[in-house]
Amino acid sequence: MRQIVLDTETTGLEWRKGNRVVEIGCVELVERRPTGRTWHQYIHPDREFEPGAQEVTGLTLDFLADKPRFAAIADEFLDFIEGAELVIHNAAFDVGFLDYELSMLDGRGRITDRATVLDSLELARQRFPGQRNSLDALCRRLGVDNAARQLHGALLDAQLLAEVYLALTSGQTELGLAGPAMPEPSVVRIDLPRPGALAPRPRVAVDPVELEAHLARVAVIRGRAGTALWDEVGAPALEATAP
Repeated sequence: MRQIVLDTETTGLEWRKGNRVVEIGCVELVERRPTGRTWHQYIHPDREFEPGAQEVTGLTLDFLADKPRFAAIADEFLDFIEGAELVIHNAAFDVGFLDYELSMLDGRGRITDRATVLDSLELARQRFPGQRNSLDALCRRLGVDNAARQLHGALLDAQLLAEVYLALTSGQTELGLAGPAMPEPSVVRIDLPRPGALAPRPRVAVDPVELEAHLARVAVIRGRAGTALWDEVGAPALEATAP
Protein backbone atom coordinates (compact mmCIF):
# COMPACT_ATOMS: atom_id res chain seq x y z
CA MET A 1 0.00 0.00 0.00
CA ARG A 2 1.27 3.47 -0.90
CA GLN A 3 0.59 6.29 1.55
CA ILE A 4 1.46 9.97 1.42
CA VAL A 5 1.77 11.80 4.73
CA LEU A 6 0.80 15.38 3.90
CA ASP A 7 0.80 18.79 5.55
CA THR A 8 0.08 22.31 4.34
CA GLU A 9 0.77 25.83 5.60
CA THR A 10 -1.63 28.64 4.75
CA THR A 11 -2.11 32.40 5.00
CA GLY A 12 -4.88 31.95 7.56
CA LEU A 13 -7.30 29.52 9.15
CA GLU A 14 -10.28 29.80 6.74
CA TRP A 15 -10.21 29.12 3.01
CA ARG A 16 -13.77 30.49 2.84
CA LYS A 17 -12.27 33.89 3.65
CA GLY A 18 -9.99 33.64 0.64
CA ASN A 19 -6.91 32.34 2.46
CA ARG A 20 -4.46 30.39 0.32
CA VAL A 21 -1.91 27.59 0.56
CA VAL A 22 1.71 28.76 0.88
CA GLU A 23 3.50 25.44 1.42
CA ILE A 24 2.89 21.72 0.84
CA GLY A 25 5.02 18.91 2.26
CA CYS A 26 4.62 15.20 1.46
CA VAL A 27 6.42 12.06 2.69
CA GLU A 28 5.93 8.74 0.91
CA LEU A 29 5.37 5.44 2.73
CA VAL A 30 5.11 2.09 0.95
CA GLU A 31 3.93 -0.87 2.99
CA ARG A 32 4.19 1.40 6.04
CA ARG A 33 7.88 2.13 5.51
CA PRO A 34 9.42 5.47 4.46
CA THR A 35 10.83 5.25 0.94
CA GLY A 36 12.91 8.43 1.16
CA ARG A 37 10.76 10.11 -1.51
CA THR A 38 9.30 13.48 -0.57
CA TRP A 39 7.55 16.31 -2.38
CA HIS A 40 7.87 19.87 -1.12
CA GLN A 41 6.91 23.22 -2.56
CA TYR A 42 6.58 26.82 -1.39
CA ILE A 43 3.77 28.69 -3.19
CA HIS A 44 3.09 32.35 -3.82
CA PRO A 45 -0.40 33.04 -2.38
CA ASP A 46 -1.26 36.29 -4.15
CA ARG A 47 -2.55 37.72 -0.89
CA GLU A 48 -1.39 38.89 2.53
CA PHE A 49 -1.10 36.69 5.61
CA GLU A 50 -3.74 37.03 8.29
CA PRO A 51 -2.51 38.31 11.68
CA GLY A 52 -0.72 35.50 13.52
CA ALA A 53 -0.35 33.14 10.57
CA GLN A 54 3.00 34.58 9.52
CA GLU A 55 4.40 34.14 13.05
CA VAL A 56 3.35 30.47 13.11
CA THR A 57 5.13 29.58 9.85
CA GLY A 58 7.94 32.12 9.77
CA LEU A 59 7.15 32.68 6.08
CA THR A 60 6.88 36.13 4.54
CA LEU A 61 5.63 37.53 1.25
CA ASP A 62 9.18 38.66 0.52
CA PHE A 63 10.40 35.07 0.84
CA LEU A 64 7.53 33.80 -1.33
CA ALA A 65 7.85 36.52 -3.96
CA ASP A 66 9.73 34.34 -6.47
CA LYS A 67 7.86 31.10 -5.72
CA PRO A 68 5.38 29.62 -8.25
CA ARG A 69 1.62 30.00 -8.03
CA PHE A 70 -0.45 26.91 -7.20
CA ALA A 71 -1.60 26.62 -10.82
CA ALA A 72 2.00 26.09 -11.91
CA ILE A 73 2.65 23.18 -9.57
CA ALA A 74 -0.84 21.61 -9.38
CA ASP A 75 -0.26 18.84 -11.94
CA GLU A 76 3.08 17.81 -10.42
CA PHE A 77 1.48 17.68 -6.98
CA LEU A 78 -1.52 15.68 -8.19
CA ASP A 79 0.76 13.22 -9.98
CA PHE A 80 2.69 12.64 -6.76
CA ILE A 81 -0.40 11.82 -4.68
CA GLU A 82 -2.26 9.91 -7.43
CA GLY A 83 -3.74 6.65 -6.16
CA ALA A 84 -2.29 6.95 -2.66
CA GLU A 85 -3.90 7.10 0.75
CA LEU A 86 -3.26 10.54 2.23
CA VAL A 87 -2.48 10.61 5.96
CA ILE A 88 -3.32 14.11 7.22
CA HIS A 89 -3.67 15.47 10.76
CA ASN A 90 -7.00 17.30 10.92
CA ALA A 91 -7.68 16.35 7.32
CA ALA A 92 -10.72 18.60 6.88
CA PHE A 93 -8.46 21.66 7.19
CA ASP A 94 -5.84 20.68 4.59
CA VAL A 95 -8.25 19.03 2.16
CA GLY A 96 -10.54 22.06 2.34
CA PHE A 97 -7.68 24.38 1.35
CA LEU A 98 -6.42 22.08 -1.40
CA ASP A 99 -9.92 21.66 -2.86
CA TYR A 100 -10.30 25.44 -2.80
CA GLU A 101 -7.07 25.82 -4.78
CA LEU A 102 -8.19 23.13 -7.26
CA SER A 103 -11.60 24.79 -7.65
CA MET A 104 -9.86 27.77 -9.27
CA LEU A 105 -8.38 25.50 -11.96
CA ASP A 106 -10.29 23.89 -14.81
CA GLY A 107 -10.60 20.11 -14.88
CA ARG A 108 -8.58 19.32 -11.76
CA GLY A 109 -11.52 18.07 -9.68
CA ARG A 110 -11.10 17.43 -5.96
CA ILE A 111 -8.45 15.74 -3.82
CA THR A 112 -10.66 12.70 -3.23
CA ASP A 113 -10.85 12.19 -6.99
CA ARG A 114 -7.15 11.32 -6.86
CA ALA A 115 -6.59 9.76 -3.45
CA THR A 116 -8.30 8.48 -0.33
CA VAL A 117 -7.89 10.34 2.95
CA LEU A 118 -7.12 9.07 6.46
CA ASP A 119 -7.38 11.57 9.32
CA SER A 120 -4.67 10.84 11.91
CA LEU A 121 -6.34 13.24 14.35
CA GLU A 122 -9.39 10.99 14.46
CA LEU A 123 -7.15 7.97 15.06
CA ALA A 124 -5.47 9.79 17.93
CA ARG A 125 -8.80 10.77 19.48
CA GLN A 126 -9.91 7.15 19.40
CA ARG A 127 -6.73 5.98 21.11
CA PHE A 128 -6.37 8.89 23.55
CA PRO A 129 -9.92 10.14 24.23
CA GLY A 130 -10.19 13.32 26.25
CA GLN A 131 -6.50 14.19 25.83
CA ARG A 132 -4.70 16.80 23.76
CA ASN A 133 -3.92 15.30 20.37
CA SER A 134 -2.04 18.06 18.58
CA LEU A 135 1.05 17.00 16.66
CA ASP A 136 3.33 18.33 19.41
CA ALA A 137 1.34 16.54 22.13
CA LEU A 138 1.46 13.25 20.21
CA CYS A 139 5.20 13.60 19.62
CA ARG A 140 5.75 13.91 23.37
CA ARG A 141 3.37 11.07 24.20
CA LEU A 142 4.75 8.66 21.60
CA GLY A 143 8.43 9.49 21.99
CA VAL A 144 8.93 11.24 18.64
CA ASP A 145 11.73 13.83 18.74
CA ASN A 146 10.27 17.18 17.68
CA ALA A 147 13.05 19.39 19.03
CA ALA A 148 13.63 20.86 15.54
CA ARG A 149 10.03 22.09 15.32
CA GLN A 150 10.44 25.71 16.37
CA LEU A 151 8.04 26.88 13.64
CA HIS A 152 5.38 25.11 11.60
CA GLY A 153 6.84 23.85 8.32
CA ALA A 154 4.95 21.58 5.95
CA LEU A 155 7.76 19.12 5.16
CA LEU A 156 9.07 18.89 8.72
CA ASP A 157 5.54 18.44 10.05
CA ALA A 158 4.84 15.73 7.46
CA GLN A 159 8.00 13.91 8.53
CA LEU A 160 7.03 14.13 12.20
CA LEU A 161 3.48 13.05 11.40
CA ALA A 162 4.81 10.01 9.54
CA GLU A 163 6.65 8.90 12.69
CA VAL A 164 3.62 9.66 14.86
CA TYR A 165 1.29 7.77 12.54
CA LEU A 166 3.48 4.66 12.52
CA ALA A 167 3.85 4.75 16.30
CA LEU A 168 0.13 5.38 16.70
CA THR A 169 -1.00 2.48 14.55
CA SER A 170 1.78 -0.11 14.65
CA GLY A 171 2.90 -2.89 16.95
CA GLN A 172 6.57 -3.61 17.51
CA THR A 173 6.65 -6.26 14.81
CA GLU A 174 5.28 -3.88 12.18
CA LEU A 175 7.84 -1.25 13.16
CA GLY A 176 10.63 -3.77 12.76
CA LEU A 177 11.49 -3.70 16.46
CA ALA A 178 10.92 -7.38 17.09
CA GLY A 179 13.91 -9.68 17.31
CA PRO A 180 14.47 -12.75 15.12
CA ALA A 181 11.83 -15.41 15.31
CA MET A 182 12.49 -17.96 18.01
CA PRO A 183 12.60 -21.62 16.94
CA GLU A 184 9.82 -23.91 18.00
CA PRO A 185 10.75 -25.51 21.34
CA SER A 186 11.84 -29.13 21.06
CA VAL A 187 10.08 -31.74 23.18
CA VAL A 188 12.29 -34.03 25.25
CA ARG A 189 10.71 -37.22 26.52
CA ILE A 190 12.03 -38.59 29.78
CA ASP A 191 11.03 -42.16 30.60
CA LEU A 192 10.81 -42.63 34.35
CA PRO A 193 10.70 -46.17 35.77
CA ARG A 194 7.31 -47.36 36.95
CA PRO A 195 6.89 -47.59 40.76
CA GLY A 196 6.94 -51.39 40.64
CA ALA A 197 10.16 -51.37 38.69
CA LEU A 198 12.19 -49.39 41.25
CA ALA A 199 15.15 -51.19 42.73
CA PRO A 200 14.85 -52.16 46.46
CA ARG A 201 16.19 -49.62 48.91
CA PRO A 202 19.43 -50.54 50.67
CA ARG A 203 19.21 -51.20 54.41
CA VAL A 204 21.32 -49.02 56.70
CA ALA A 205 23.74 -50.94 58.89
CA VAL A 206 25.09 -49.16 62.02
CA ASP A 207 28.06 -50.11 64.20
CA PRO A 208 26.89 -51.20 67.70
CA VAL A 209 29.05 -48.57 69.41
CA GLU A 210 27.58 -45.80 67.20
CA LEU A 211 24.05 -47.14 67.81
CA GLU A 212 24.54 -47.04 71.59
CA ALA A 213 25.84 -43.47 71.44
CA HIS A 214 22.94 -42.47 69.20
CA LEU A 215 20.32 -43.95 71.56
CA ALA A 216 21.93 -42.20 74.52
CA ARG A 217 21.75 -38.89 72.70
CA VAL A 218 18.08 -39.47 71.84
CA ALA A 219 17.34 -40.19 75.50
CA VAL A 220 18.85 -36.85 76.49
CA ILE A 221 16.76 -34.99 73.88
CA ARG A 222 13.58 -36.80 74.92
CA GLY A 223 14.26 -35.98 78.57
CA ARG A 224 14.55 -32.25 77.78
CA ALA A 225 11.69 -31.98 75.26
CA GLY A 226 9.32 -34.62 76.58
CA THR A 227 9.11 -36.19 73.12
CA ALA A 228 11.00 -36.42 69.86
CA LEU A 229 9.76 -36.01 66.28
CA TRP A 230 10.46 -39.60 65.36
CA ASP A 231 8.30 -40.79 68.28
CA GLU A 232 5.33 -39.46 66.23
CA VAL A 233 6.34 -40.40 62.69
CA GLY A 234 8.15 -43.61 63.49
CA ALA A 235 11.83 -44.18 64.16
CA PRO A 236 13.98 -45.20 61.22
CA ALA A 237 14.90 -48.84 61.13
CA LEU A 238 18.49 -49.10 62.19
CA GLU A 239 20.32 -52.38 62.15
CA ALA A 240 23.45 -52.96 64.15
CA THR A 241 26.30 -54.74 62.56
CA ALA A 242 28.99 -56.71 64.25
CA PRO A 243 32.33 -54.99 64.46
